[in-house]
Amino acid sequence: MPTILQLTDAHLSPRNELFRGNLALIHALAAAAPPDLTIASGDLSLDGADQEADMAFAAEELGRFPGPFMALPGNHDTGSHPHTMPHQPFDATRLARFQRHLGAGYGLHDLPGWRIIGLNSEVMGTDHPEEEIQARFIMEALEGTEGRRLAVFLHKPIFVTHADDPTFDYWSVPPQARSTLLPLLNHPGLRLVASGHLHLHHEFQRDSVSYVWAPPLSFVVEEEEQQGLPGVRRGGALLHHLHKDHVETVLLEPEGMEVPYLGRIRHLTYPRAAS
Repeated sequence: MPTILQLTDAHLSPRNELFRGNLALIHALAAAAPPDLTIASGDLSLDGADQEADMAFAAEELGRFPGPFMALPGNHDTGSHPHTMPHQPFDATRLARFQRHLGAGYGLHDLPGWRIIGLNSEVMGTDHPEEEIQARFIMEALEGTEGRRLAVFLHKPIFVTHADDPTFDYWSVPPQARSTLLPLLNHPGLRLVASGHLHLHHEFQRDSVSYVWAPPLSFVVEEEEQQGLPGVRRGGALLHHLHKDHVETVLLEPEGMEVPYLGRIRHLTYPRAAS
C-alpha cells in the first residue's frame, strides 16, 4: 500500500544546531524504507519569513529525503494573517522567498487509488492574490478524482474544535477562509486531513475522515500557552499508510529524539515572540 511520510515544524536554521539530530533520525528511517511521498507540512525553517539563510538551509536539509517531496509553508516560513502575526504578515516577498527554495507552497500528487492535496494555510483569509489562485487550484484538484480517496495536508489545522467555530486565533485557519475549503471537507472521498503547527500529536475521527495533528521535530509548547487544546506533547514524524478506504497513521518516534519545551530554548529561537 502507498505510504506518506509527514514531517512538520522542523524549525531549521544555520544559526544554531537545534533539532538537526531529530531530522537525521527520521531521515535514517526514510532512507531505510523510502515512502512513496514525503510531505513537510510547514515551519520548515526557524525564521524563513525574514531570513533567506534559514529558508535555504531548510530546503537543503529537507532535500536529502528520498523520493517525491512536497513542501508546504508555515507561519515561520512565509508569515501569516496579520491578525495573528502582525510582526510578520504574509506578503509577496515572503512567499517568493519560500517558492525560490521549496516550490509553489501547494500541490497535487496521485498515488494508487488516492489523490494527495497540499495547501498553503498561511495565505488563507488574507485576500492576497495567491489566495484566489489556490482557491482555483482546489477546484481543479477535485476534478477527475473518479473514485479516488483524498488526503489533504496543510500547516495549520482547519479547526481545533469544529468546522463552524467562529474563533479567530493563532492555532487554526481563519474562520472566514473555511468556506473555500468546503468542497474538500464535503467531498465523499475525503479520508484524511493532516496538519502540524500545534506542536501536539492528536488524532480524531469525524464520520469517515481522520483528522491528525502531527508532532513536531523541534520543541513542544508549555501547557499554559495551549489551554484547551487536546493532544500529547511528543516529538517525531508520522507515517500514513493509505489503505483502500482508510488511512492508518503511525507515530515515528525513534530513540534519541530530543524535544524540549520552548521555554528552555526560547532565547535561541524566538526570544521576542509569544509562541
